[in-house]
Amino acid sequence: MQSLFKNIGILGKPSVPSIADTLSMLCKFLAERHYNIFIDDNSAEFVCGQAVKSCHSSDLGKYCDLVIAAGGDGTFLAAARAIAKYEIPLIGVNLGRLGFLVDISPEQLTVKLENILAGQYQEEKRYLLHARIIRDNAVIRAETAVNEVVIHRWVTPSMIEIVTKLDGVYLNSQRSDGLIVATPTGSTAYALSAGGPILHPALHALVLVPLNPHTLTNRPIVIDDSVEIEISFCQTRQINALVTCDHVEIPDVLISDKILINKDPKPIRILHPLDHDFFHILRGKLHWSHGYNL
Repeated sequence: MQSLFKNIGILGKPSVPSIADTLSMLCKFLAERHYNIFIDDNSAEFVCGQAVKSCHSSDLGKYCDLVIAAGGDGTFLAAARAIAKYEIPLIGVNLGRLGFLVDISPEQLTVKLENILAGQYQEEKRYLLHARIIRDNAVIRAETAVNEVVIHRWVTPSMIEIVTKLDGVYLNSQRSDGLIVATPTGSTAYALSAGGPILHPALHALVLVPLNPHTLTNRPIVIDDSVEIEISFCQTRQINALVTCDHVEIPDVLISDKILINKDPKPIRILHPLDHDFFHILRGKLHWSHGYNL
């Protein structure tokens, strides 16, 4: 069966001890099957002597039909943001610990990848968030996030005072250490640690999770993902805030700024093996039903 893909990109996590062995095995496997291989610059040193082309990670989507991220969920997030605008699929190989997004182990890599490249896979679409910082009626910074956009208090012992509106309708005001706006993908990340609910990846929803709110009745809320979220500050004195989009920091956000958050219209496409099971991953990663033989 002819493969659906011809040009395959690879993005690895250089700090992982097993990265050289994994990338070498992966490149050898693909080269033997006559795929064109592109690898991000930071990973190229681990595959010296192999027939690959190196490029910046932001250019992988330009040259490739498919990208493989080898590392942990952080590597997967970086790859997803790099290729999001190209709408090409992404595969995750787990070299980390938790791995909600990277679901193929190095031991299973060649068998699972063989099947995926032959068209035997589950495809899943997950939407990103698009965040804009508005100052003096102009966009001064825009970023995308796969997991979450977080507004934090920054270099101050005081709480920040946040006002949230949904499609221009007032939701609430809160004094807290910040606010997490998470996608279903991000509901098992920072939002989960802060007490938020787990959202199934197929839901068209977002969750707003307060960080250490002053009023304990201020609880997480799940909303439709079609709304525009507007976040502003109601302090009377200047306090800087920090906005993070996944691991990308936007410092020096002023209390006069507004943060607008929307669902990005282009989803990321994730290819899973046919036996992929979200609930199996949850049970394994969160140690649910431990000791039960069902």
